[in-house]
Amino acid sequence: MKNKTTTEKDTLHPRNPHRFRYNFEKLIASLPDLKQYVFINDHGIETIDFANPDAVKSLNKAILTADYDILNWDIPKDYLCPPIPGRADYIHYIADLLAESNNGTIPKGENIAGLDIGIGANCIYPIIGNEVYQWSFVGTDIDETAIQNCKKIITNNQKLVDAISLQLQVEPRYIFKNIILPEDKFAFTMCNPPFHASMEEAAKASLRKITNLNLKQANKPILNFGGQNSELWYEGGEISFITQMIYESVKYPLQCFWFTTLVSKKDYLRSLYKTLNKVGAVEIKTIEMAQGQKTSRFIAWTFLSEKQQKDWKFSVE
Repeated sequence: MKNKTTTEKDTLHPRNPHRFRYNFEKLIASLPDLKQYVFINDHGIETIDFANPDAVKSLNKAILTADYDILNWDIPKDYLCPPIPGRADYIHYIADLLAESNNGTIPKGENIAGLDIGIGANCIYPIIGNEVYQWSFVGTDIDETAIQNCKKIITNNQKLVDAISLQLQVEPRYIFKNIILPEDKFAFTMCNPPFHASMEEAAKASLRKITNLNLKQANKPILNFGGQNSELWYEGGEISFITQMIYESVKYPLQCFWFTTLVSKKDYLRSLYKTLNKVGAVEIKTIEMAQGQKTSRFIAWTFLSEKQQKDWKFSVE
């Protein structure tokens, strides 16, 4: 696991370009519209109001243009607008995970395929993974509007056209079924699962988030990062979703090297490890990530034997 020492402002991954404070001069140059949302706070630091969804979306647009060469990125109203620094961390730690299985070298190029479960309308993980490591992706979602918006983002950015394919999950109760085909071979899967067990729970959580951001009591759930039902909650909550994912992953033991998913609460790990051991996972890892005062994590598991892991062919540039 990563040693929890604080570096720069927030302990992000060493290769994460967002380790330092936002360079608003650079970001505004890439997206002049961002300027209207930038102000100097009480500490004399340039920032935006992270409780304002328009400001957050504008910041994301600027980051994607300035750092990832993405044009005309947008998401529909009320869809999840993710904070890019944390999303980038997940990608970089997956790269480290693959390097451990590849003689210490991060495998790059289009032959390294990732499966993004629940791509949402934002397409963030495939955008970052393709720009930084030239990986290709399959992105799935149960939401037709999300898939169509990702299609628009891809169409507007020629470099993504051959790198990212999209697939609508037509049976929402399944995760890998209908998606992983017999001919598919993925270096990894990744997922930011719905955290909450109900719409009510998700609404309460968003109220807390807005209250914390505004430092005052909020009385209605205006999500600063947005979010549709399928993005925010799943019957039985996150633990149920990931458990379903684990049981389904057993059916594709040789088609994916590492299955991974974010896990929001450390308390869930014991139950998830128990399930993974029950289904015969050969190797299980927990990778911790730190963003400021917050610690997040993802779990990774594989059904490949030690010999099968060594025989797995990574294409290295």
